[in-house]
Amino acid sequence: MASISNNEIKRVKSLQQKKFRDMEGLFIAEGEKMLEEALKSGYQVEHIYRKEEIGDEAMKRISALSSPSPVLAVIRKPADVHLSDLSGLSDAMSDGGLYLALDSIRDPGNLGTILRIADWFGVDAVFAAPDSVDVFNPKVVQSTMGAIFRVKMHYVDLPSLSDAVLSKGGKVYGTFLDGRNIYSRHLDTGENEPVMIVIGNESEGISKEMEQLVSDRLYIPPYPVGDPGSESLNAAVATAVTVAEFRRRIHNNLINNA
Repeated sequence: MASISNNEIKRVKSLQQKKFRDMEGLFIAEGEKMLEEALKSGYQVEHIYRKEEIGDEAMKRISALSSPSPVLAVIRKPADVHLSDLSGLSDAMSDGGLYLALDSIRDPGNLGTILRIADWFGVDAVFAAPDSVDVFNPKVVQSTMGAIFRVKMHYVDLPSLSDAVLSKGGKVYGTFLDGRNIYSRHLDTGENEPVMIVIGNESEGISKEMEQLVSDRLYIPPYPVGDPGSESLNAAVATAVTVAEFRRRIHNNLINNA
Protein backbone atom coordinates (compact mmCIF):
# COMPACT_ATOMS: atom_id res chain seq x y z
CA MET A 1 0.00 0.00 0.00
CA ALA A 2 1.33 3.44 -0.98
CA SER A 3 1.95 5.85 1.86
CA ILE A 4 0.77 9.43 2.06
CA SER A 5 2.36 11.85 4.53
CA ASN A 6 0.48 14.05 6.97
CA ASN A 7 1.78 17.11 5.15
CA GLU A 8 0.42 15.79 1.87
CA ILE A 9 -2.93 15.05 3.49
CA LYS A 10 -3.06 18.60 4.87
CA ARG A 11 -2.17 20.05 1.46
CA VAL A 12 -4.89 18.13 -0.37
CA LYS A 13 -7.46 18.85 2.34
CA SER A 14 -6.58 22.56 2.22
CA LEU A 15 -7.85 22.66 -1.38
CA GLN A 16 -11.37 22.53 0.03
CA GLN A 17 -10.84 26.23 0.85
CA LYS A 18 -10.80 28.90 -1.86
CA LYS A 19 -7.76 30.79 -0.59
CA PHE A 20 -5.59 27.67 -0.86
CA ARG A 21 -7.05 26.75 -4.27
CA ASP A 22 -6.10 30.23 -5.45
CA MET A 23 -2.63 30.00 -3.93
CA GLU A 24 -1.88 26.57 -5.38
CA GLY A 25 -3.83 26.93 -8.63
CA LEU A 26 -5.33 23.50 -7.94
CA PHE A 27 -8.69 21.91 -7.11
CA ILE A 28 -10.02 18.45 -6.33
CA ALA A 29 -12.53 16.18 -8.05
CA GLU A 30 -13.76 12.87 -6.68
CA GLY A 31 -15.09 9.72 -8.30
CA GLU A 32 -14.20 7.52 -11.27
CA LYS A 33 -16.53 9.38 -13.66
CA MET A 34 -15.07 12.75 -12.69
CA LEU A 35 -11.53 11.43 -13.16
CA GLU A 36 -12.46 10.00 -16.54
CA GLU A 37 -13.93 13.34 -17.64
CA ALA A 38 -10.86 15.22 -16.38
CA LEU A 39 -8.47 12.92 -18.24
CA LYS A 40 -10.47 13.34 -21.48
CA SER A 41 -10.44 17.12 -21.16
CA GLY A 42 -7.59 19.55 -21.56
CA TYR A 43 -7.23 19.89 -17.79
CA GLN A 44 -3.91 18.88 -16.26
CA VAL A 45 -4.34 16.13 -13.65
CA GLU A 46 -1.52 16.60 -11.13
CA HIS A 47 -2.09 13.60 -8.89
CA ILE A 48 -4.49 10.69 -8.44
CA TYR A 49 -5.20 9.14 -5.04
CA ARG A 50 -6.93 5.77 -4.85
CA LYS A 51 -8.47 4.35 -1.70
CA GLU A 52 -7.05 0.93 -2.46
CA GLU A 53 -3.57 2.46 -2.47
CA ILE A 54 -3.63 4.93 0.44
CA GLY A 55 -6.21 3.22 2.66
CA ASP A 56 -9.71 4.11 3.92
CA GLU A 57 -8.57 6.39 6.74
CA ALA A 58 -6.31 8.54 4.56
CA MET A 59 -9.01 8.83 1.88
CA LYS A 60 -11.52 9.98 4.51
CA ARG A 61 -9.10 12.68 5.62
CA ILE A 62 -8.53 14.14 2.15
CA SER A 63 -12.10 13.73 0.85
CA ALA A 64 -14.65 16.55 0.84
CA LEU A 65 -17.50 14.01 0.74
CA SER A 66 -19.29 12.46 3.70
CA SER A 67 -18.87 9.09 1.97
CA PRO A 68 -15.51 9.22 0.17
CA SER A 69 -15.25 7.95 -3.41
CA PRO A 70 -12.66 5.33 -4.35
CA VAL A 71 -10.59 7.95 -6.16
CA LEU A 72 -9.67 11.63 -5.74
CA ALA A 73 -7.81 13.71 -8.29
CA VAL A 74 -5.87 16.92 -7.77
CA ILE A 75 -6.25 19.02 -10.92
CA ARG A 76 -4.70 22.27 -12.12
CA LYS A 77 -7.07 25.17 -12.76
CA PRO A 78 -7.07 26.60 -16.31
CA ALA A 79 -5.24 29.89 -16.70
CA ASP A 80 -8.13 31.76 -18.36
CA VAL A 81 -10.76 31.35 -15.64
CA HIS A 82 -10.45 35.00 -14.60
CA LEU A 83 -10.50 37.38 -17.54
CA SER A 84 -9.55 41.04 -17.17
CA ASP A 85 -8.96 41.72 -20.87
CA LEU A 86 -12.11 41.24 -22.94
CA SER A 87 -10.51 41.99 -26.32
CA GLY A 88 -9.90 38.36 -27.23
CA LEU A 89 -13.29 37.36 -25.89
CA SER A 90 -14.98 40.04 -27.96
CA ASP A 91 -13.36 38.61 -31.08
CA ALA A 92 -14.61 35.14 -30.19
CA MET A 93 -18.17 36.45 -30.04
CA SER A 94 -18.06 38.03 -33.48
CA ASP A 95 -19.76 35.08 -35.16
CA GLY A 96 -22.56 34.82 -32.63
CA GLY A 97 -23.34 32.14 -30.09
CA LEU A 98 -25.45 31.68 -26.97
CA TYR A 99 -23.90 32.64 -23.63
CA LEU A 100 -24.93 32.72 -19.97
CA ALA A 101 -24.02 35.54 -17.59
CA LEU A 102 -24.37 34.70 -13.90
CA ASP A 103 -25.02 37.85 -11.88
CA SER A 104 -23.73 36.89 -8.41
CA ILE A 105 -24.89 33.28 -8.19
CA ARG A 106 -23.89 32.20 -4.68
CA ASP A 107 -25.23 28.67 -4.19
CA PRO A 108 -22.80 25.87 -5.15
CA GLY A 109 -25.61 23.54 -6.15
CA ASN A 110 -27.14 26.15 -8.43
CA LEU A 111 -23.85 26.82 -10.20
CA GLY A 112 -23.17 23.12 -10.65
CA THR A 113 -26.65 22.55 -12.07
CA ILE A 114 -26.36 25.57 -14.37
CA LEU A 115 -23.13 24.17 -15.82
CA ARG A 116 -24.89 20.86 -16.46
CA ILE A 117 -27.70 22.78 -18.21
CA ALA A 118 -25.14 24.69 -20.27
CA ASP A 119 -23.48 21.41 -21.21
CA TRP A 120 -26.78 19.76 -22.18
CA PHE A 121 -27.96 22.64 -24.36
CA GLY A 122 -24.59 23.43 -25.92
CA VAL A 123 -24.18 26.91 -24.46
CA ASP A 124 -21.00 28.40 -25.91
CA ALA A 125 -19.64 29.74 -22.60
CA VAL A 126 -20.71 30.67 -19.09
CA PHE A 127 -19.55 33.96 -17.56
CA ALA A 128 -19.92 34.92 -13.92
CA ALA A 129 -19.53 38.06 -11.86
CA PRO A 130 -16.39 37.92 -9.68
CA ASP A 131 -18.47 37.66 -6.50
CA SER A 132 -20.20 34.47 -7.69
CA VAL A 133 -19.40 31.19 -5.96
CA ASP A 134 -16.07 29.63 -6.97
CA VAL A 135 -16.58 27.05 -9.73
CA PHE A 136 -13.78 24.96 -8.16
CA ASN A 137 -15.58 24.70 -4.82
CA PRO A 138 -15.78 20.90 -4.21
CA LYS A 139 -19.59 21.08 -3.96
CA VAL A 140 -19.80 22.83 -7.32
CA VAL A 141 -17.35 20.43 -8.95
CA GLN A 142 -19.23 17.35 -7.82
CA SER A 143 -22.66 18.75 -8.71
CA THR A 144 -21.56 19.43 -12.30
CA MET A 145 -21.28 15.66 -12.87
CA GLY A 146 -18.34 16.27 -15.21
CA ALA A 147 -19.76 19.31 -17.05
CA ILE A 148 -17.05 21.49 -15.50
CA PHE A 149 -14.55 19.80 -17.84
CA ARG A 150 -16.66 20.45 -20.96
CA VAL A 151 -18.13 23.94 -20.47
CA LYS A 152 -16.06 27.11 -20.86
CA MET A 153 -16.37 29.08 -17.61
CA HIS A 154 -14.95 32.56 -16.98
CA TYR A 155 -15.19 35.20 -14.27
CA VAL A 156 -15.45 38.66 -15.83
CA ASP A 157 -16.82 42.14 -15.30
CA LEU A 158 -20.36 41.53 -16.55
CA PRO A 159 -21.22 45.15 -17.44
CA SER A 160 -18.13 45.32 -19.67
CA LEU A 161 -19.05 41.99 -21.23
CA SER A 162 -22.62 43.20 -21.85
CA ASP A 163 -21.27 46.31 -23.56
CA ALA A 164 -19.14 44.07 -25.79
CA VAL A 165 -22.17 41.98 -26.77
CA LEU A 166 -24.33 45.03 -27.50
CA SER A 167 -21.54 46.72 -29.48
CA LYS A 168 -21.54 43.75 -31.85
CA GLY A 169 -25.25 44.09 -32.48
CA GLY A 170 -26.09 41.25 -30.10
CA LYS A 171 -28.79 41.01 -27.46
CA VAL A 172 -28.66 40.79 -23.69
CA TYR A 173 -31.71 39.05 -22.24
CA GLY A 174 -32.84 38.77 -18.63
CA THR A 175 -35.89 37.40 -16.85
CA PHE A 176 -38.06 39.74 -14.78
CA LEU A 177 -41.51 39.58 -13.20
CA ASP A 178 -42.49 42.59 -15.32
CA GLY A 179 -40.96 41.21 -18.53
CA ARG A 180 -42.67 40.08 -21.72
CA ASN A 181 -43.87 36.50 -22.13
CA ILE A 182 -40.89 34.46 -23.35
CA TYR A 183 -43.15 32.15 -25.39
CA SER A 184 -44.71 34.94 -27.47
CA ARG A 185 -41.68 37.26 -27.64
CA HIS A 186 -39.40 37.31 -30.67
CA LEU A 187 -36.00 35.94 -29.63
CA ASP A 188 -32.65 36.31 -31.34
CA THR A 189 -31.01 32.90 -31.02
CA GLY A 190 -27.34 33.74 -31.53
CA GLU A 191 -26.99 32.36 -35.03
CA ASN A 192 -25.64 35.63 -36.45
CA GLU A 193 -24.82 37.85 -33.46
CA PRO A 194 -23.91 37.01 -29.86
CA VAL A 195 -26.80 36.49 -27.46
CA MET A 196 -26.33 36.55 -23.70
CA ILE A 197 -28.86 35.49 -21.07
CA VAL A 198 -28.39 37.05 -17.62
CA ILE A 199 -29.27 34.90 -14.61
CA GLY A 200 -29.83 36.89 -11.42
CA ASN A 201 -28.82 36.27 -7.82
CA GLU A 202 -30.94 33.73 -5.92
CA SER A 203 -32.55 36.28 -3.58
CA GLU A 204 -31.95 39.69 -5.21
CA GLY A 205 -32.39 38.82 -8.88
CA ILE A 206 -30.55 40.79 -11.57
CA SER A 207 -28.58 43.72 -10.17
CA LYS A 208 -29.55 47.32 -10.96
CA GLU A 209 -26.33 47.82 -12.90
CA MET A 210 -26.95 44.81 -15.13
CA GLU A 211 -30.67 45.57 -15.42
CA GLN A 212 -29.79 48.79 -17.25
CA LEU A 213 -27.83 46.79 -19.82
CA VAL A 214 -30.53 44.20 -20.51
CA SER A 215 -31.92 44.93 -23.97
CA ASP A 216 -34.91 42.57 -23.68
CA ARG A 217 -36.82 41.78 -20.48
CA LEU A 218 -38.39 38.32 -20.50
CA TYR A 219 -40.96 36.69 -18.25
CA ILE A 220 -41.51 32.98 -17.68
CA PRO A 221 -45.28 32.74 -17.11
CA PRO A 222 -46.76 30.33 -14.56
CA TYR A 223 -49.65 28.02 -15.30
CA PRO A 224 -52.43 29.04 -15.17
CA VAL A 225 -51.19 32.40 -16.49
CA GLY A 226 -51.56 35.12 -13.89
CA ASP A 227 -51.94 32.66 -11.02
CA PRO A 228 -48.44 31.88 -9.71
CA GLY A 229 -48.25 29.43 -6.84
CA SER A 230 -44.68 30.38 -5.97
CA GLU A 231 -43.09 33.79 -5.84
CA SER A 232 -40.38 32.87 -8.37
CA LEU A 233 -38.39 30.04 -9.90
CA ASN A 234 -35.08 28.72 -8.61
CA ALA A 235 -32.16 30.25 -10.54
CA ALA A 236 -31.11 26.94 -12.08
CA VAL A 237 -34.68 26.04 -13.03
CA ALA A 238 -35.19 29.46 -14.63
CA THR A 239 -31.96 28.91 -16.56
CA ALA A 240 -33.16 25.56 -17.89
CA VAL A 241 -36.56 26.91 -18.98
CA THR A 242 -35.04 29.97 -20.67
CA VAL A 243 -32.22 28.19 -22.50
CA ALA A 244 -34.57 25.42 -23.62
CA GLU A 245 -36.84 28.00 -25.25
CA PHE A 246 -33.94 29.61 -27.11
CA ARG A 247 -32.78 26.23 -28.36
CA ARG A 248 -36.37 25.30 -29.35
CA ARG A 249 -36.52 28.42 -31.52
CA ILE A 250 -33.35 27.39 -33.36
CA HIS A 251 -34.81 23.92 -33.90
CA ASN A 252 -38.02 25.39 -35.32
CA ASN A 253 -36.05 27.74 -37.59
CA LEU A 254 -34.12 24.79 -39.00
CA ILE A 255 -37.36 22.91 -39.68
CA ASN A 256 -39.05 25.91 -41.27
CA ASN A 257 -36.06 26.63 -43.50
CA ALA A 258 -35.57 23.01 -44.54
